[in-house]
Amino acid sequence: MSEFVQRTSFLQSIRQGLEEFPVVALLGARQVGKTTLSRQLTTLWKEPTTLFDLERRTDRVALTSTPELLLNNSTGLIIVDEIQRQPELFTILRPICDDPNRQARFLLLGSASPDLIQGVSETLAGRIRFIEVSGFSLDEIGEDNQNRLWFRGGFPRSYLSEDDGAARRWLEAFTRTYLERDILAIDPRVSPTLVDRFWRMLAHRHACSWNASEIGGSLGVGTREVNRFRDLLLGSFMIRSLPAWYENIGKRLIKSPKIYLRDSGILHFLLGLSTFSDLSTHPSFGASWEGFALEQLLVAHGERDAYYYRTQRGTELDLLLLRKGKRWGFEFKCSDAPRTTKAMQVAINDLNLEHLWVVYPGTQSFPLTESITALPLRDCSRLHF
Repeated sequence: MSEFVQRTSFLQSIRQGLEEFPVVALLGARQVGKTTLSRQLTTLWKEPTTLFDLERRTDRVALTSTPELLLNNSTGLIIVDEIQRQPELFTILRPICDDPNRQARFLLLGSASPDLIQGVSETLAGRIRFIEVSGFSLDEIGEDNQNRLWFRGGFPRSYLSEDDGAARRWLEAFTRTYLERDILAIDPRVSPTLVDRFWRMLAHRHACSWNASEIGGSLGVGTREVNRFRDLLLGSFMIRSLPAWYENIGKRLIKSPKIYLRDSGILHFLLGLSTFSDLSTHPSFGASWEGFALEQLLVAHGERDAYYYRTQRGTELDLLLLRKGKRWGFEFKCSDAPRTTKAMQVAINDLNLEHLWVVYPGTQSFPLTESITALPLRDCSRLHF
């Protein structure tokens, strides 16, 4: 396996964003590849580039003491890494962006969402484009490496490790650094020990509906504290909250979101799994596939207007996508020969779906009924809505 994975689509999105906006922000989990993308961009950028890394003391001091002077007089492409460490820079950038004589464009890299970097969306509204950087996708690494990506996850250093043992050691170091340093930089009030327990608890509840009071009872803390832990992991791109679809269809619906660990490698590490064989016999095997396939679909087609559907009588649809005024359904089945169920047809009728795909790990696409198709995960990015 090559030690380099070309991320062409991200590079194209960044270049397009910098042509259309004065500021582009790359957001994603730490170690997901944002800095590598920025370095690749500098080799393609015709103008001079300057990098400020806010984890380096000298750069942090420079952008703290005289930020207006430094940024006002800048030219070319200015890259600021770990921007969440100095959110006040967003306010300073606003008048610079509006200056008709501006000679610079800005690429900001951050490992916290706009919700955690307070005020960024309002401060630079209309002047900034956000691009969320995920881990490696199946399209990037090739369909023949599907199981490797599923088990190790999409973090480059985990996926590209020499073997599963090396990947596990990297994931162990990553999670420890996240707990002992990164979360405290975002919220100094939290207890890393409690967040660790919470994170591991979520791994065992992966793909389940959110229940703050139940989790709080197990942790020995209140729901307010549990919700703060959840928001912290959400804001640093460690977990995903998939909202429930709700409309008045005359049925009692589940309204709590479903929670997923976004990276399957971290999920498997927190579950204590060492090999793919361990995963194949684990009770979370099906839930793991659901989360992995869900992330691949959302990377390919965007997370906007994505929901799940469940009634209190048990009818459920793993993913509902709204695209161009139409509704498309997805079920994730880790089976060599997926079949239809009564619940699938009920979901089609309840939601008035255009079509339902059963996404599975195989290689052949085939119809199950007129409105339901078995679809290999490798083909999901080729769907057109």
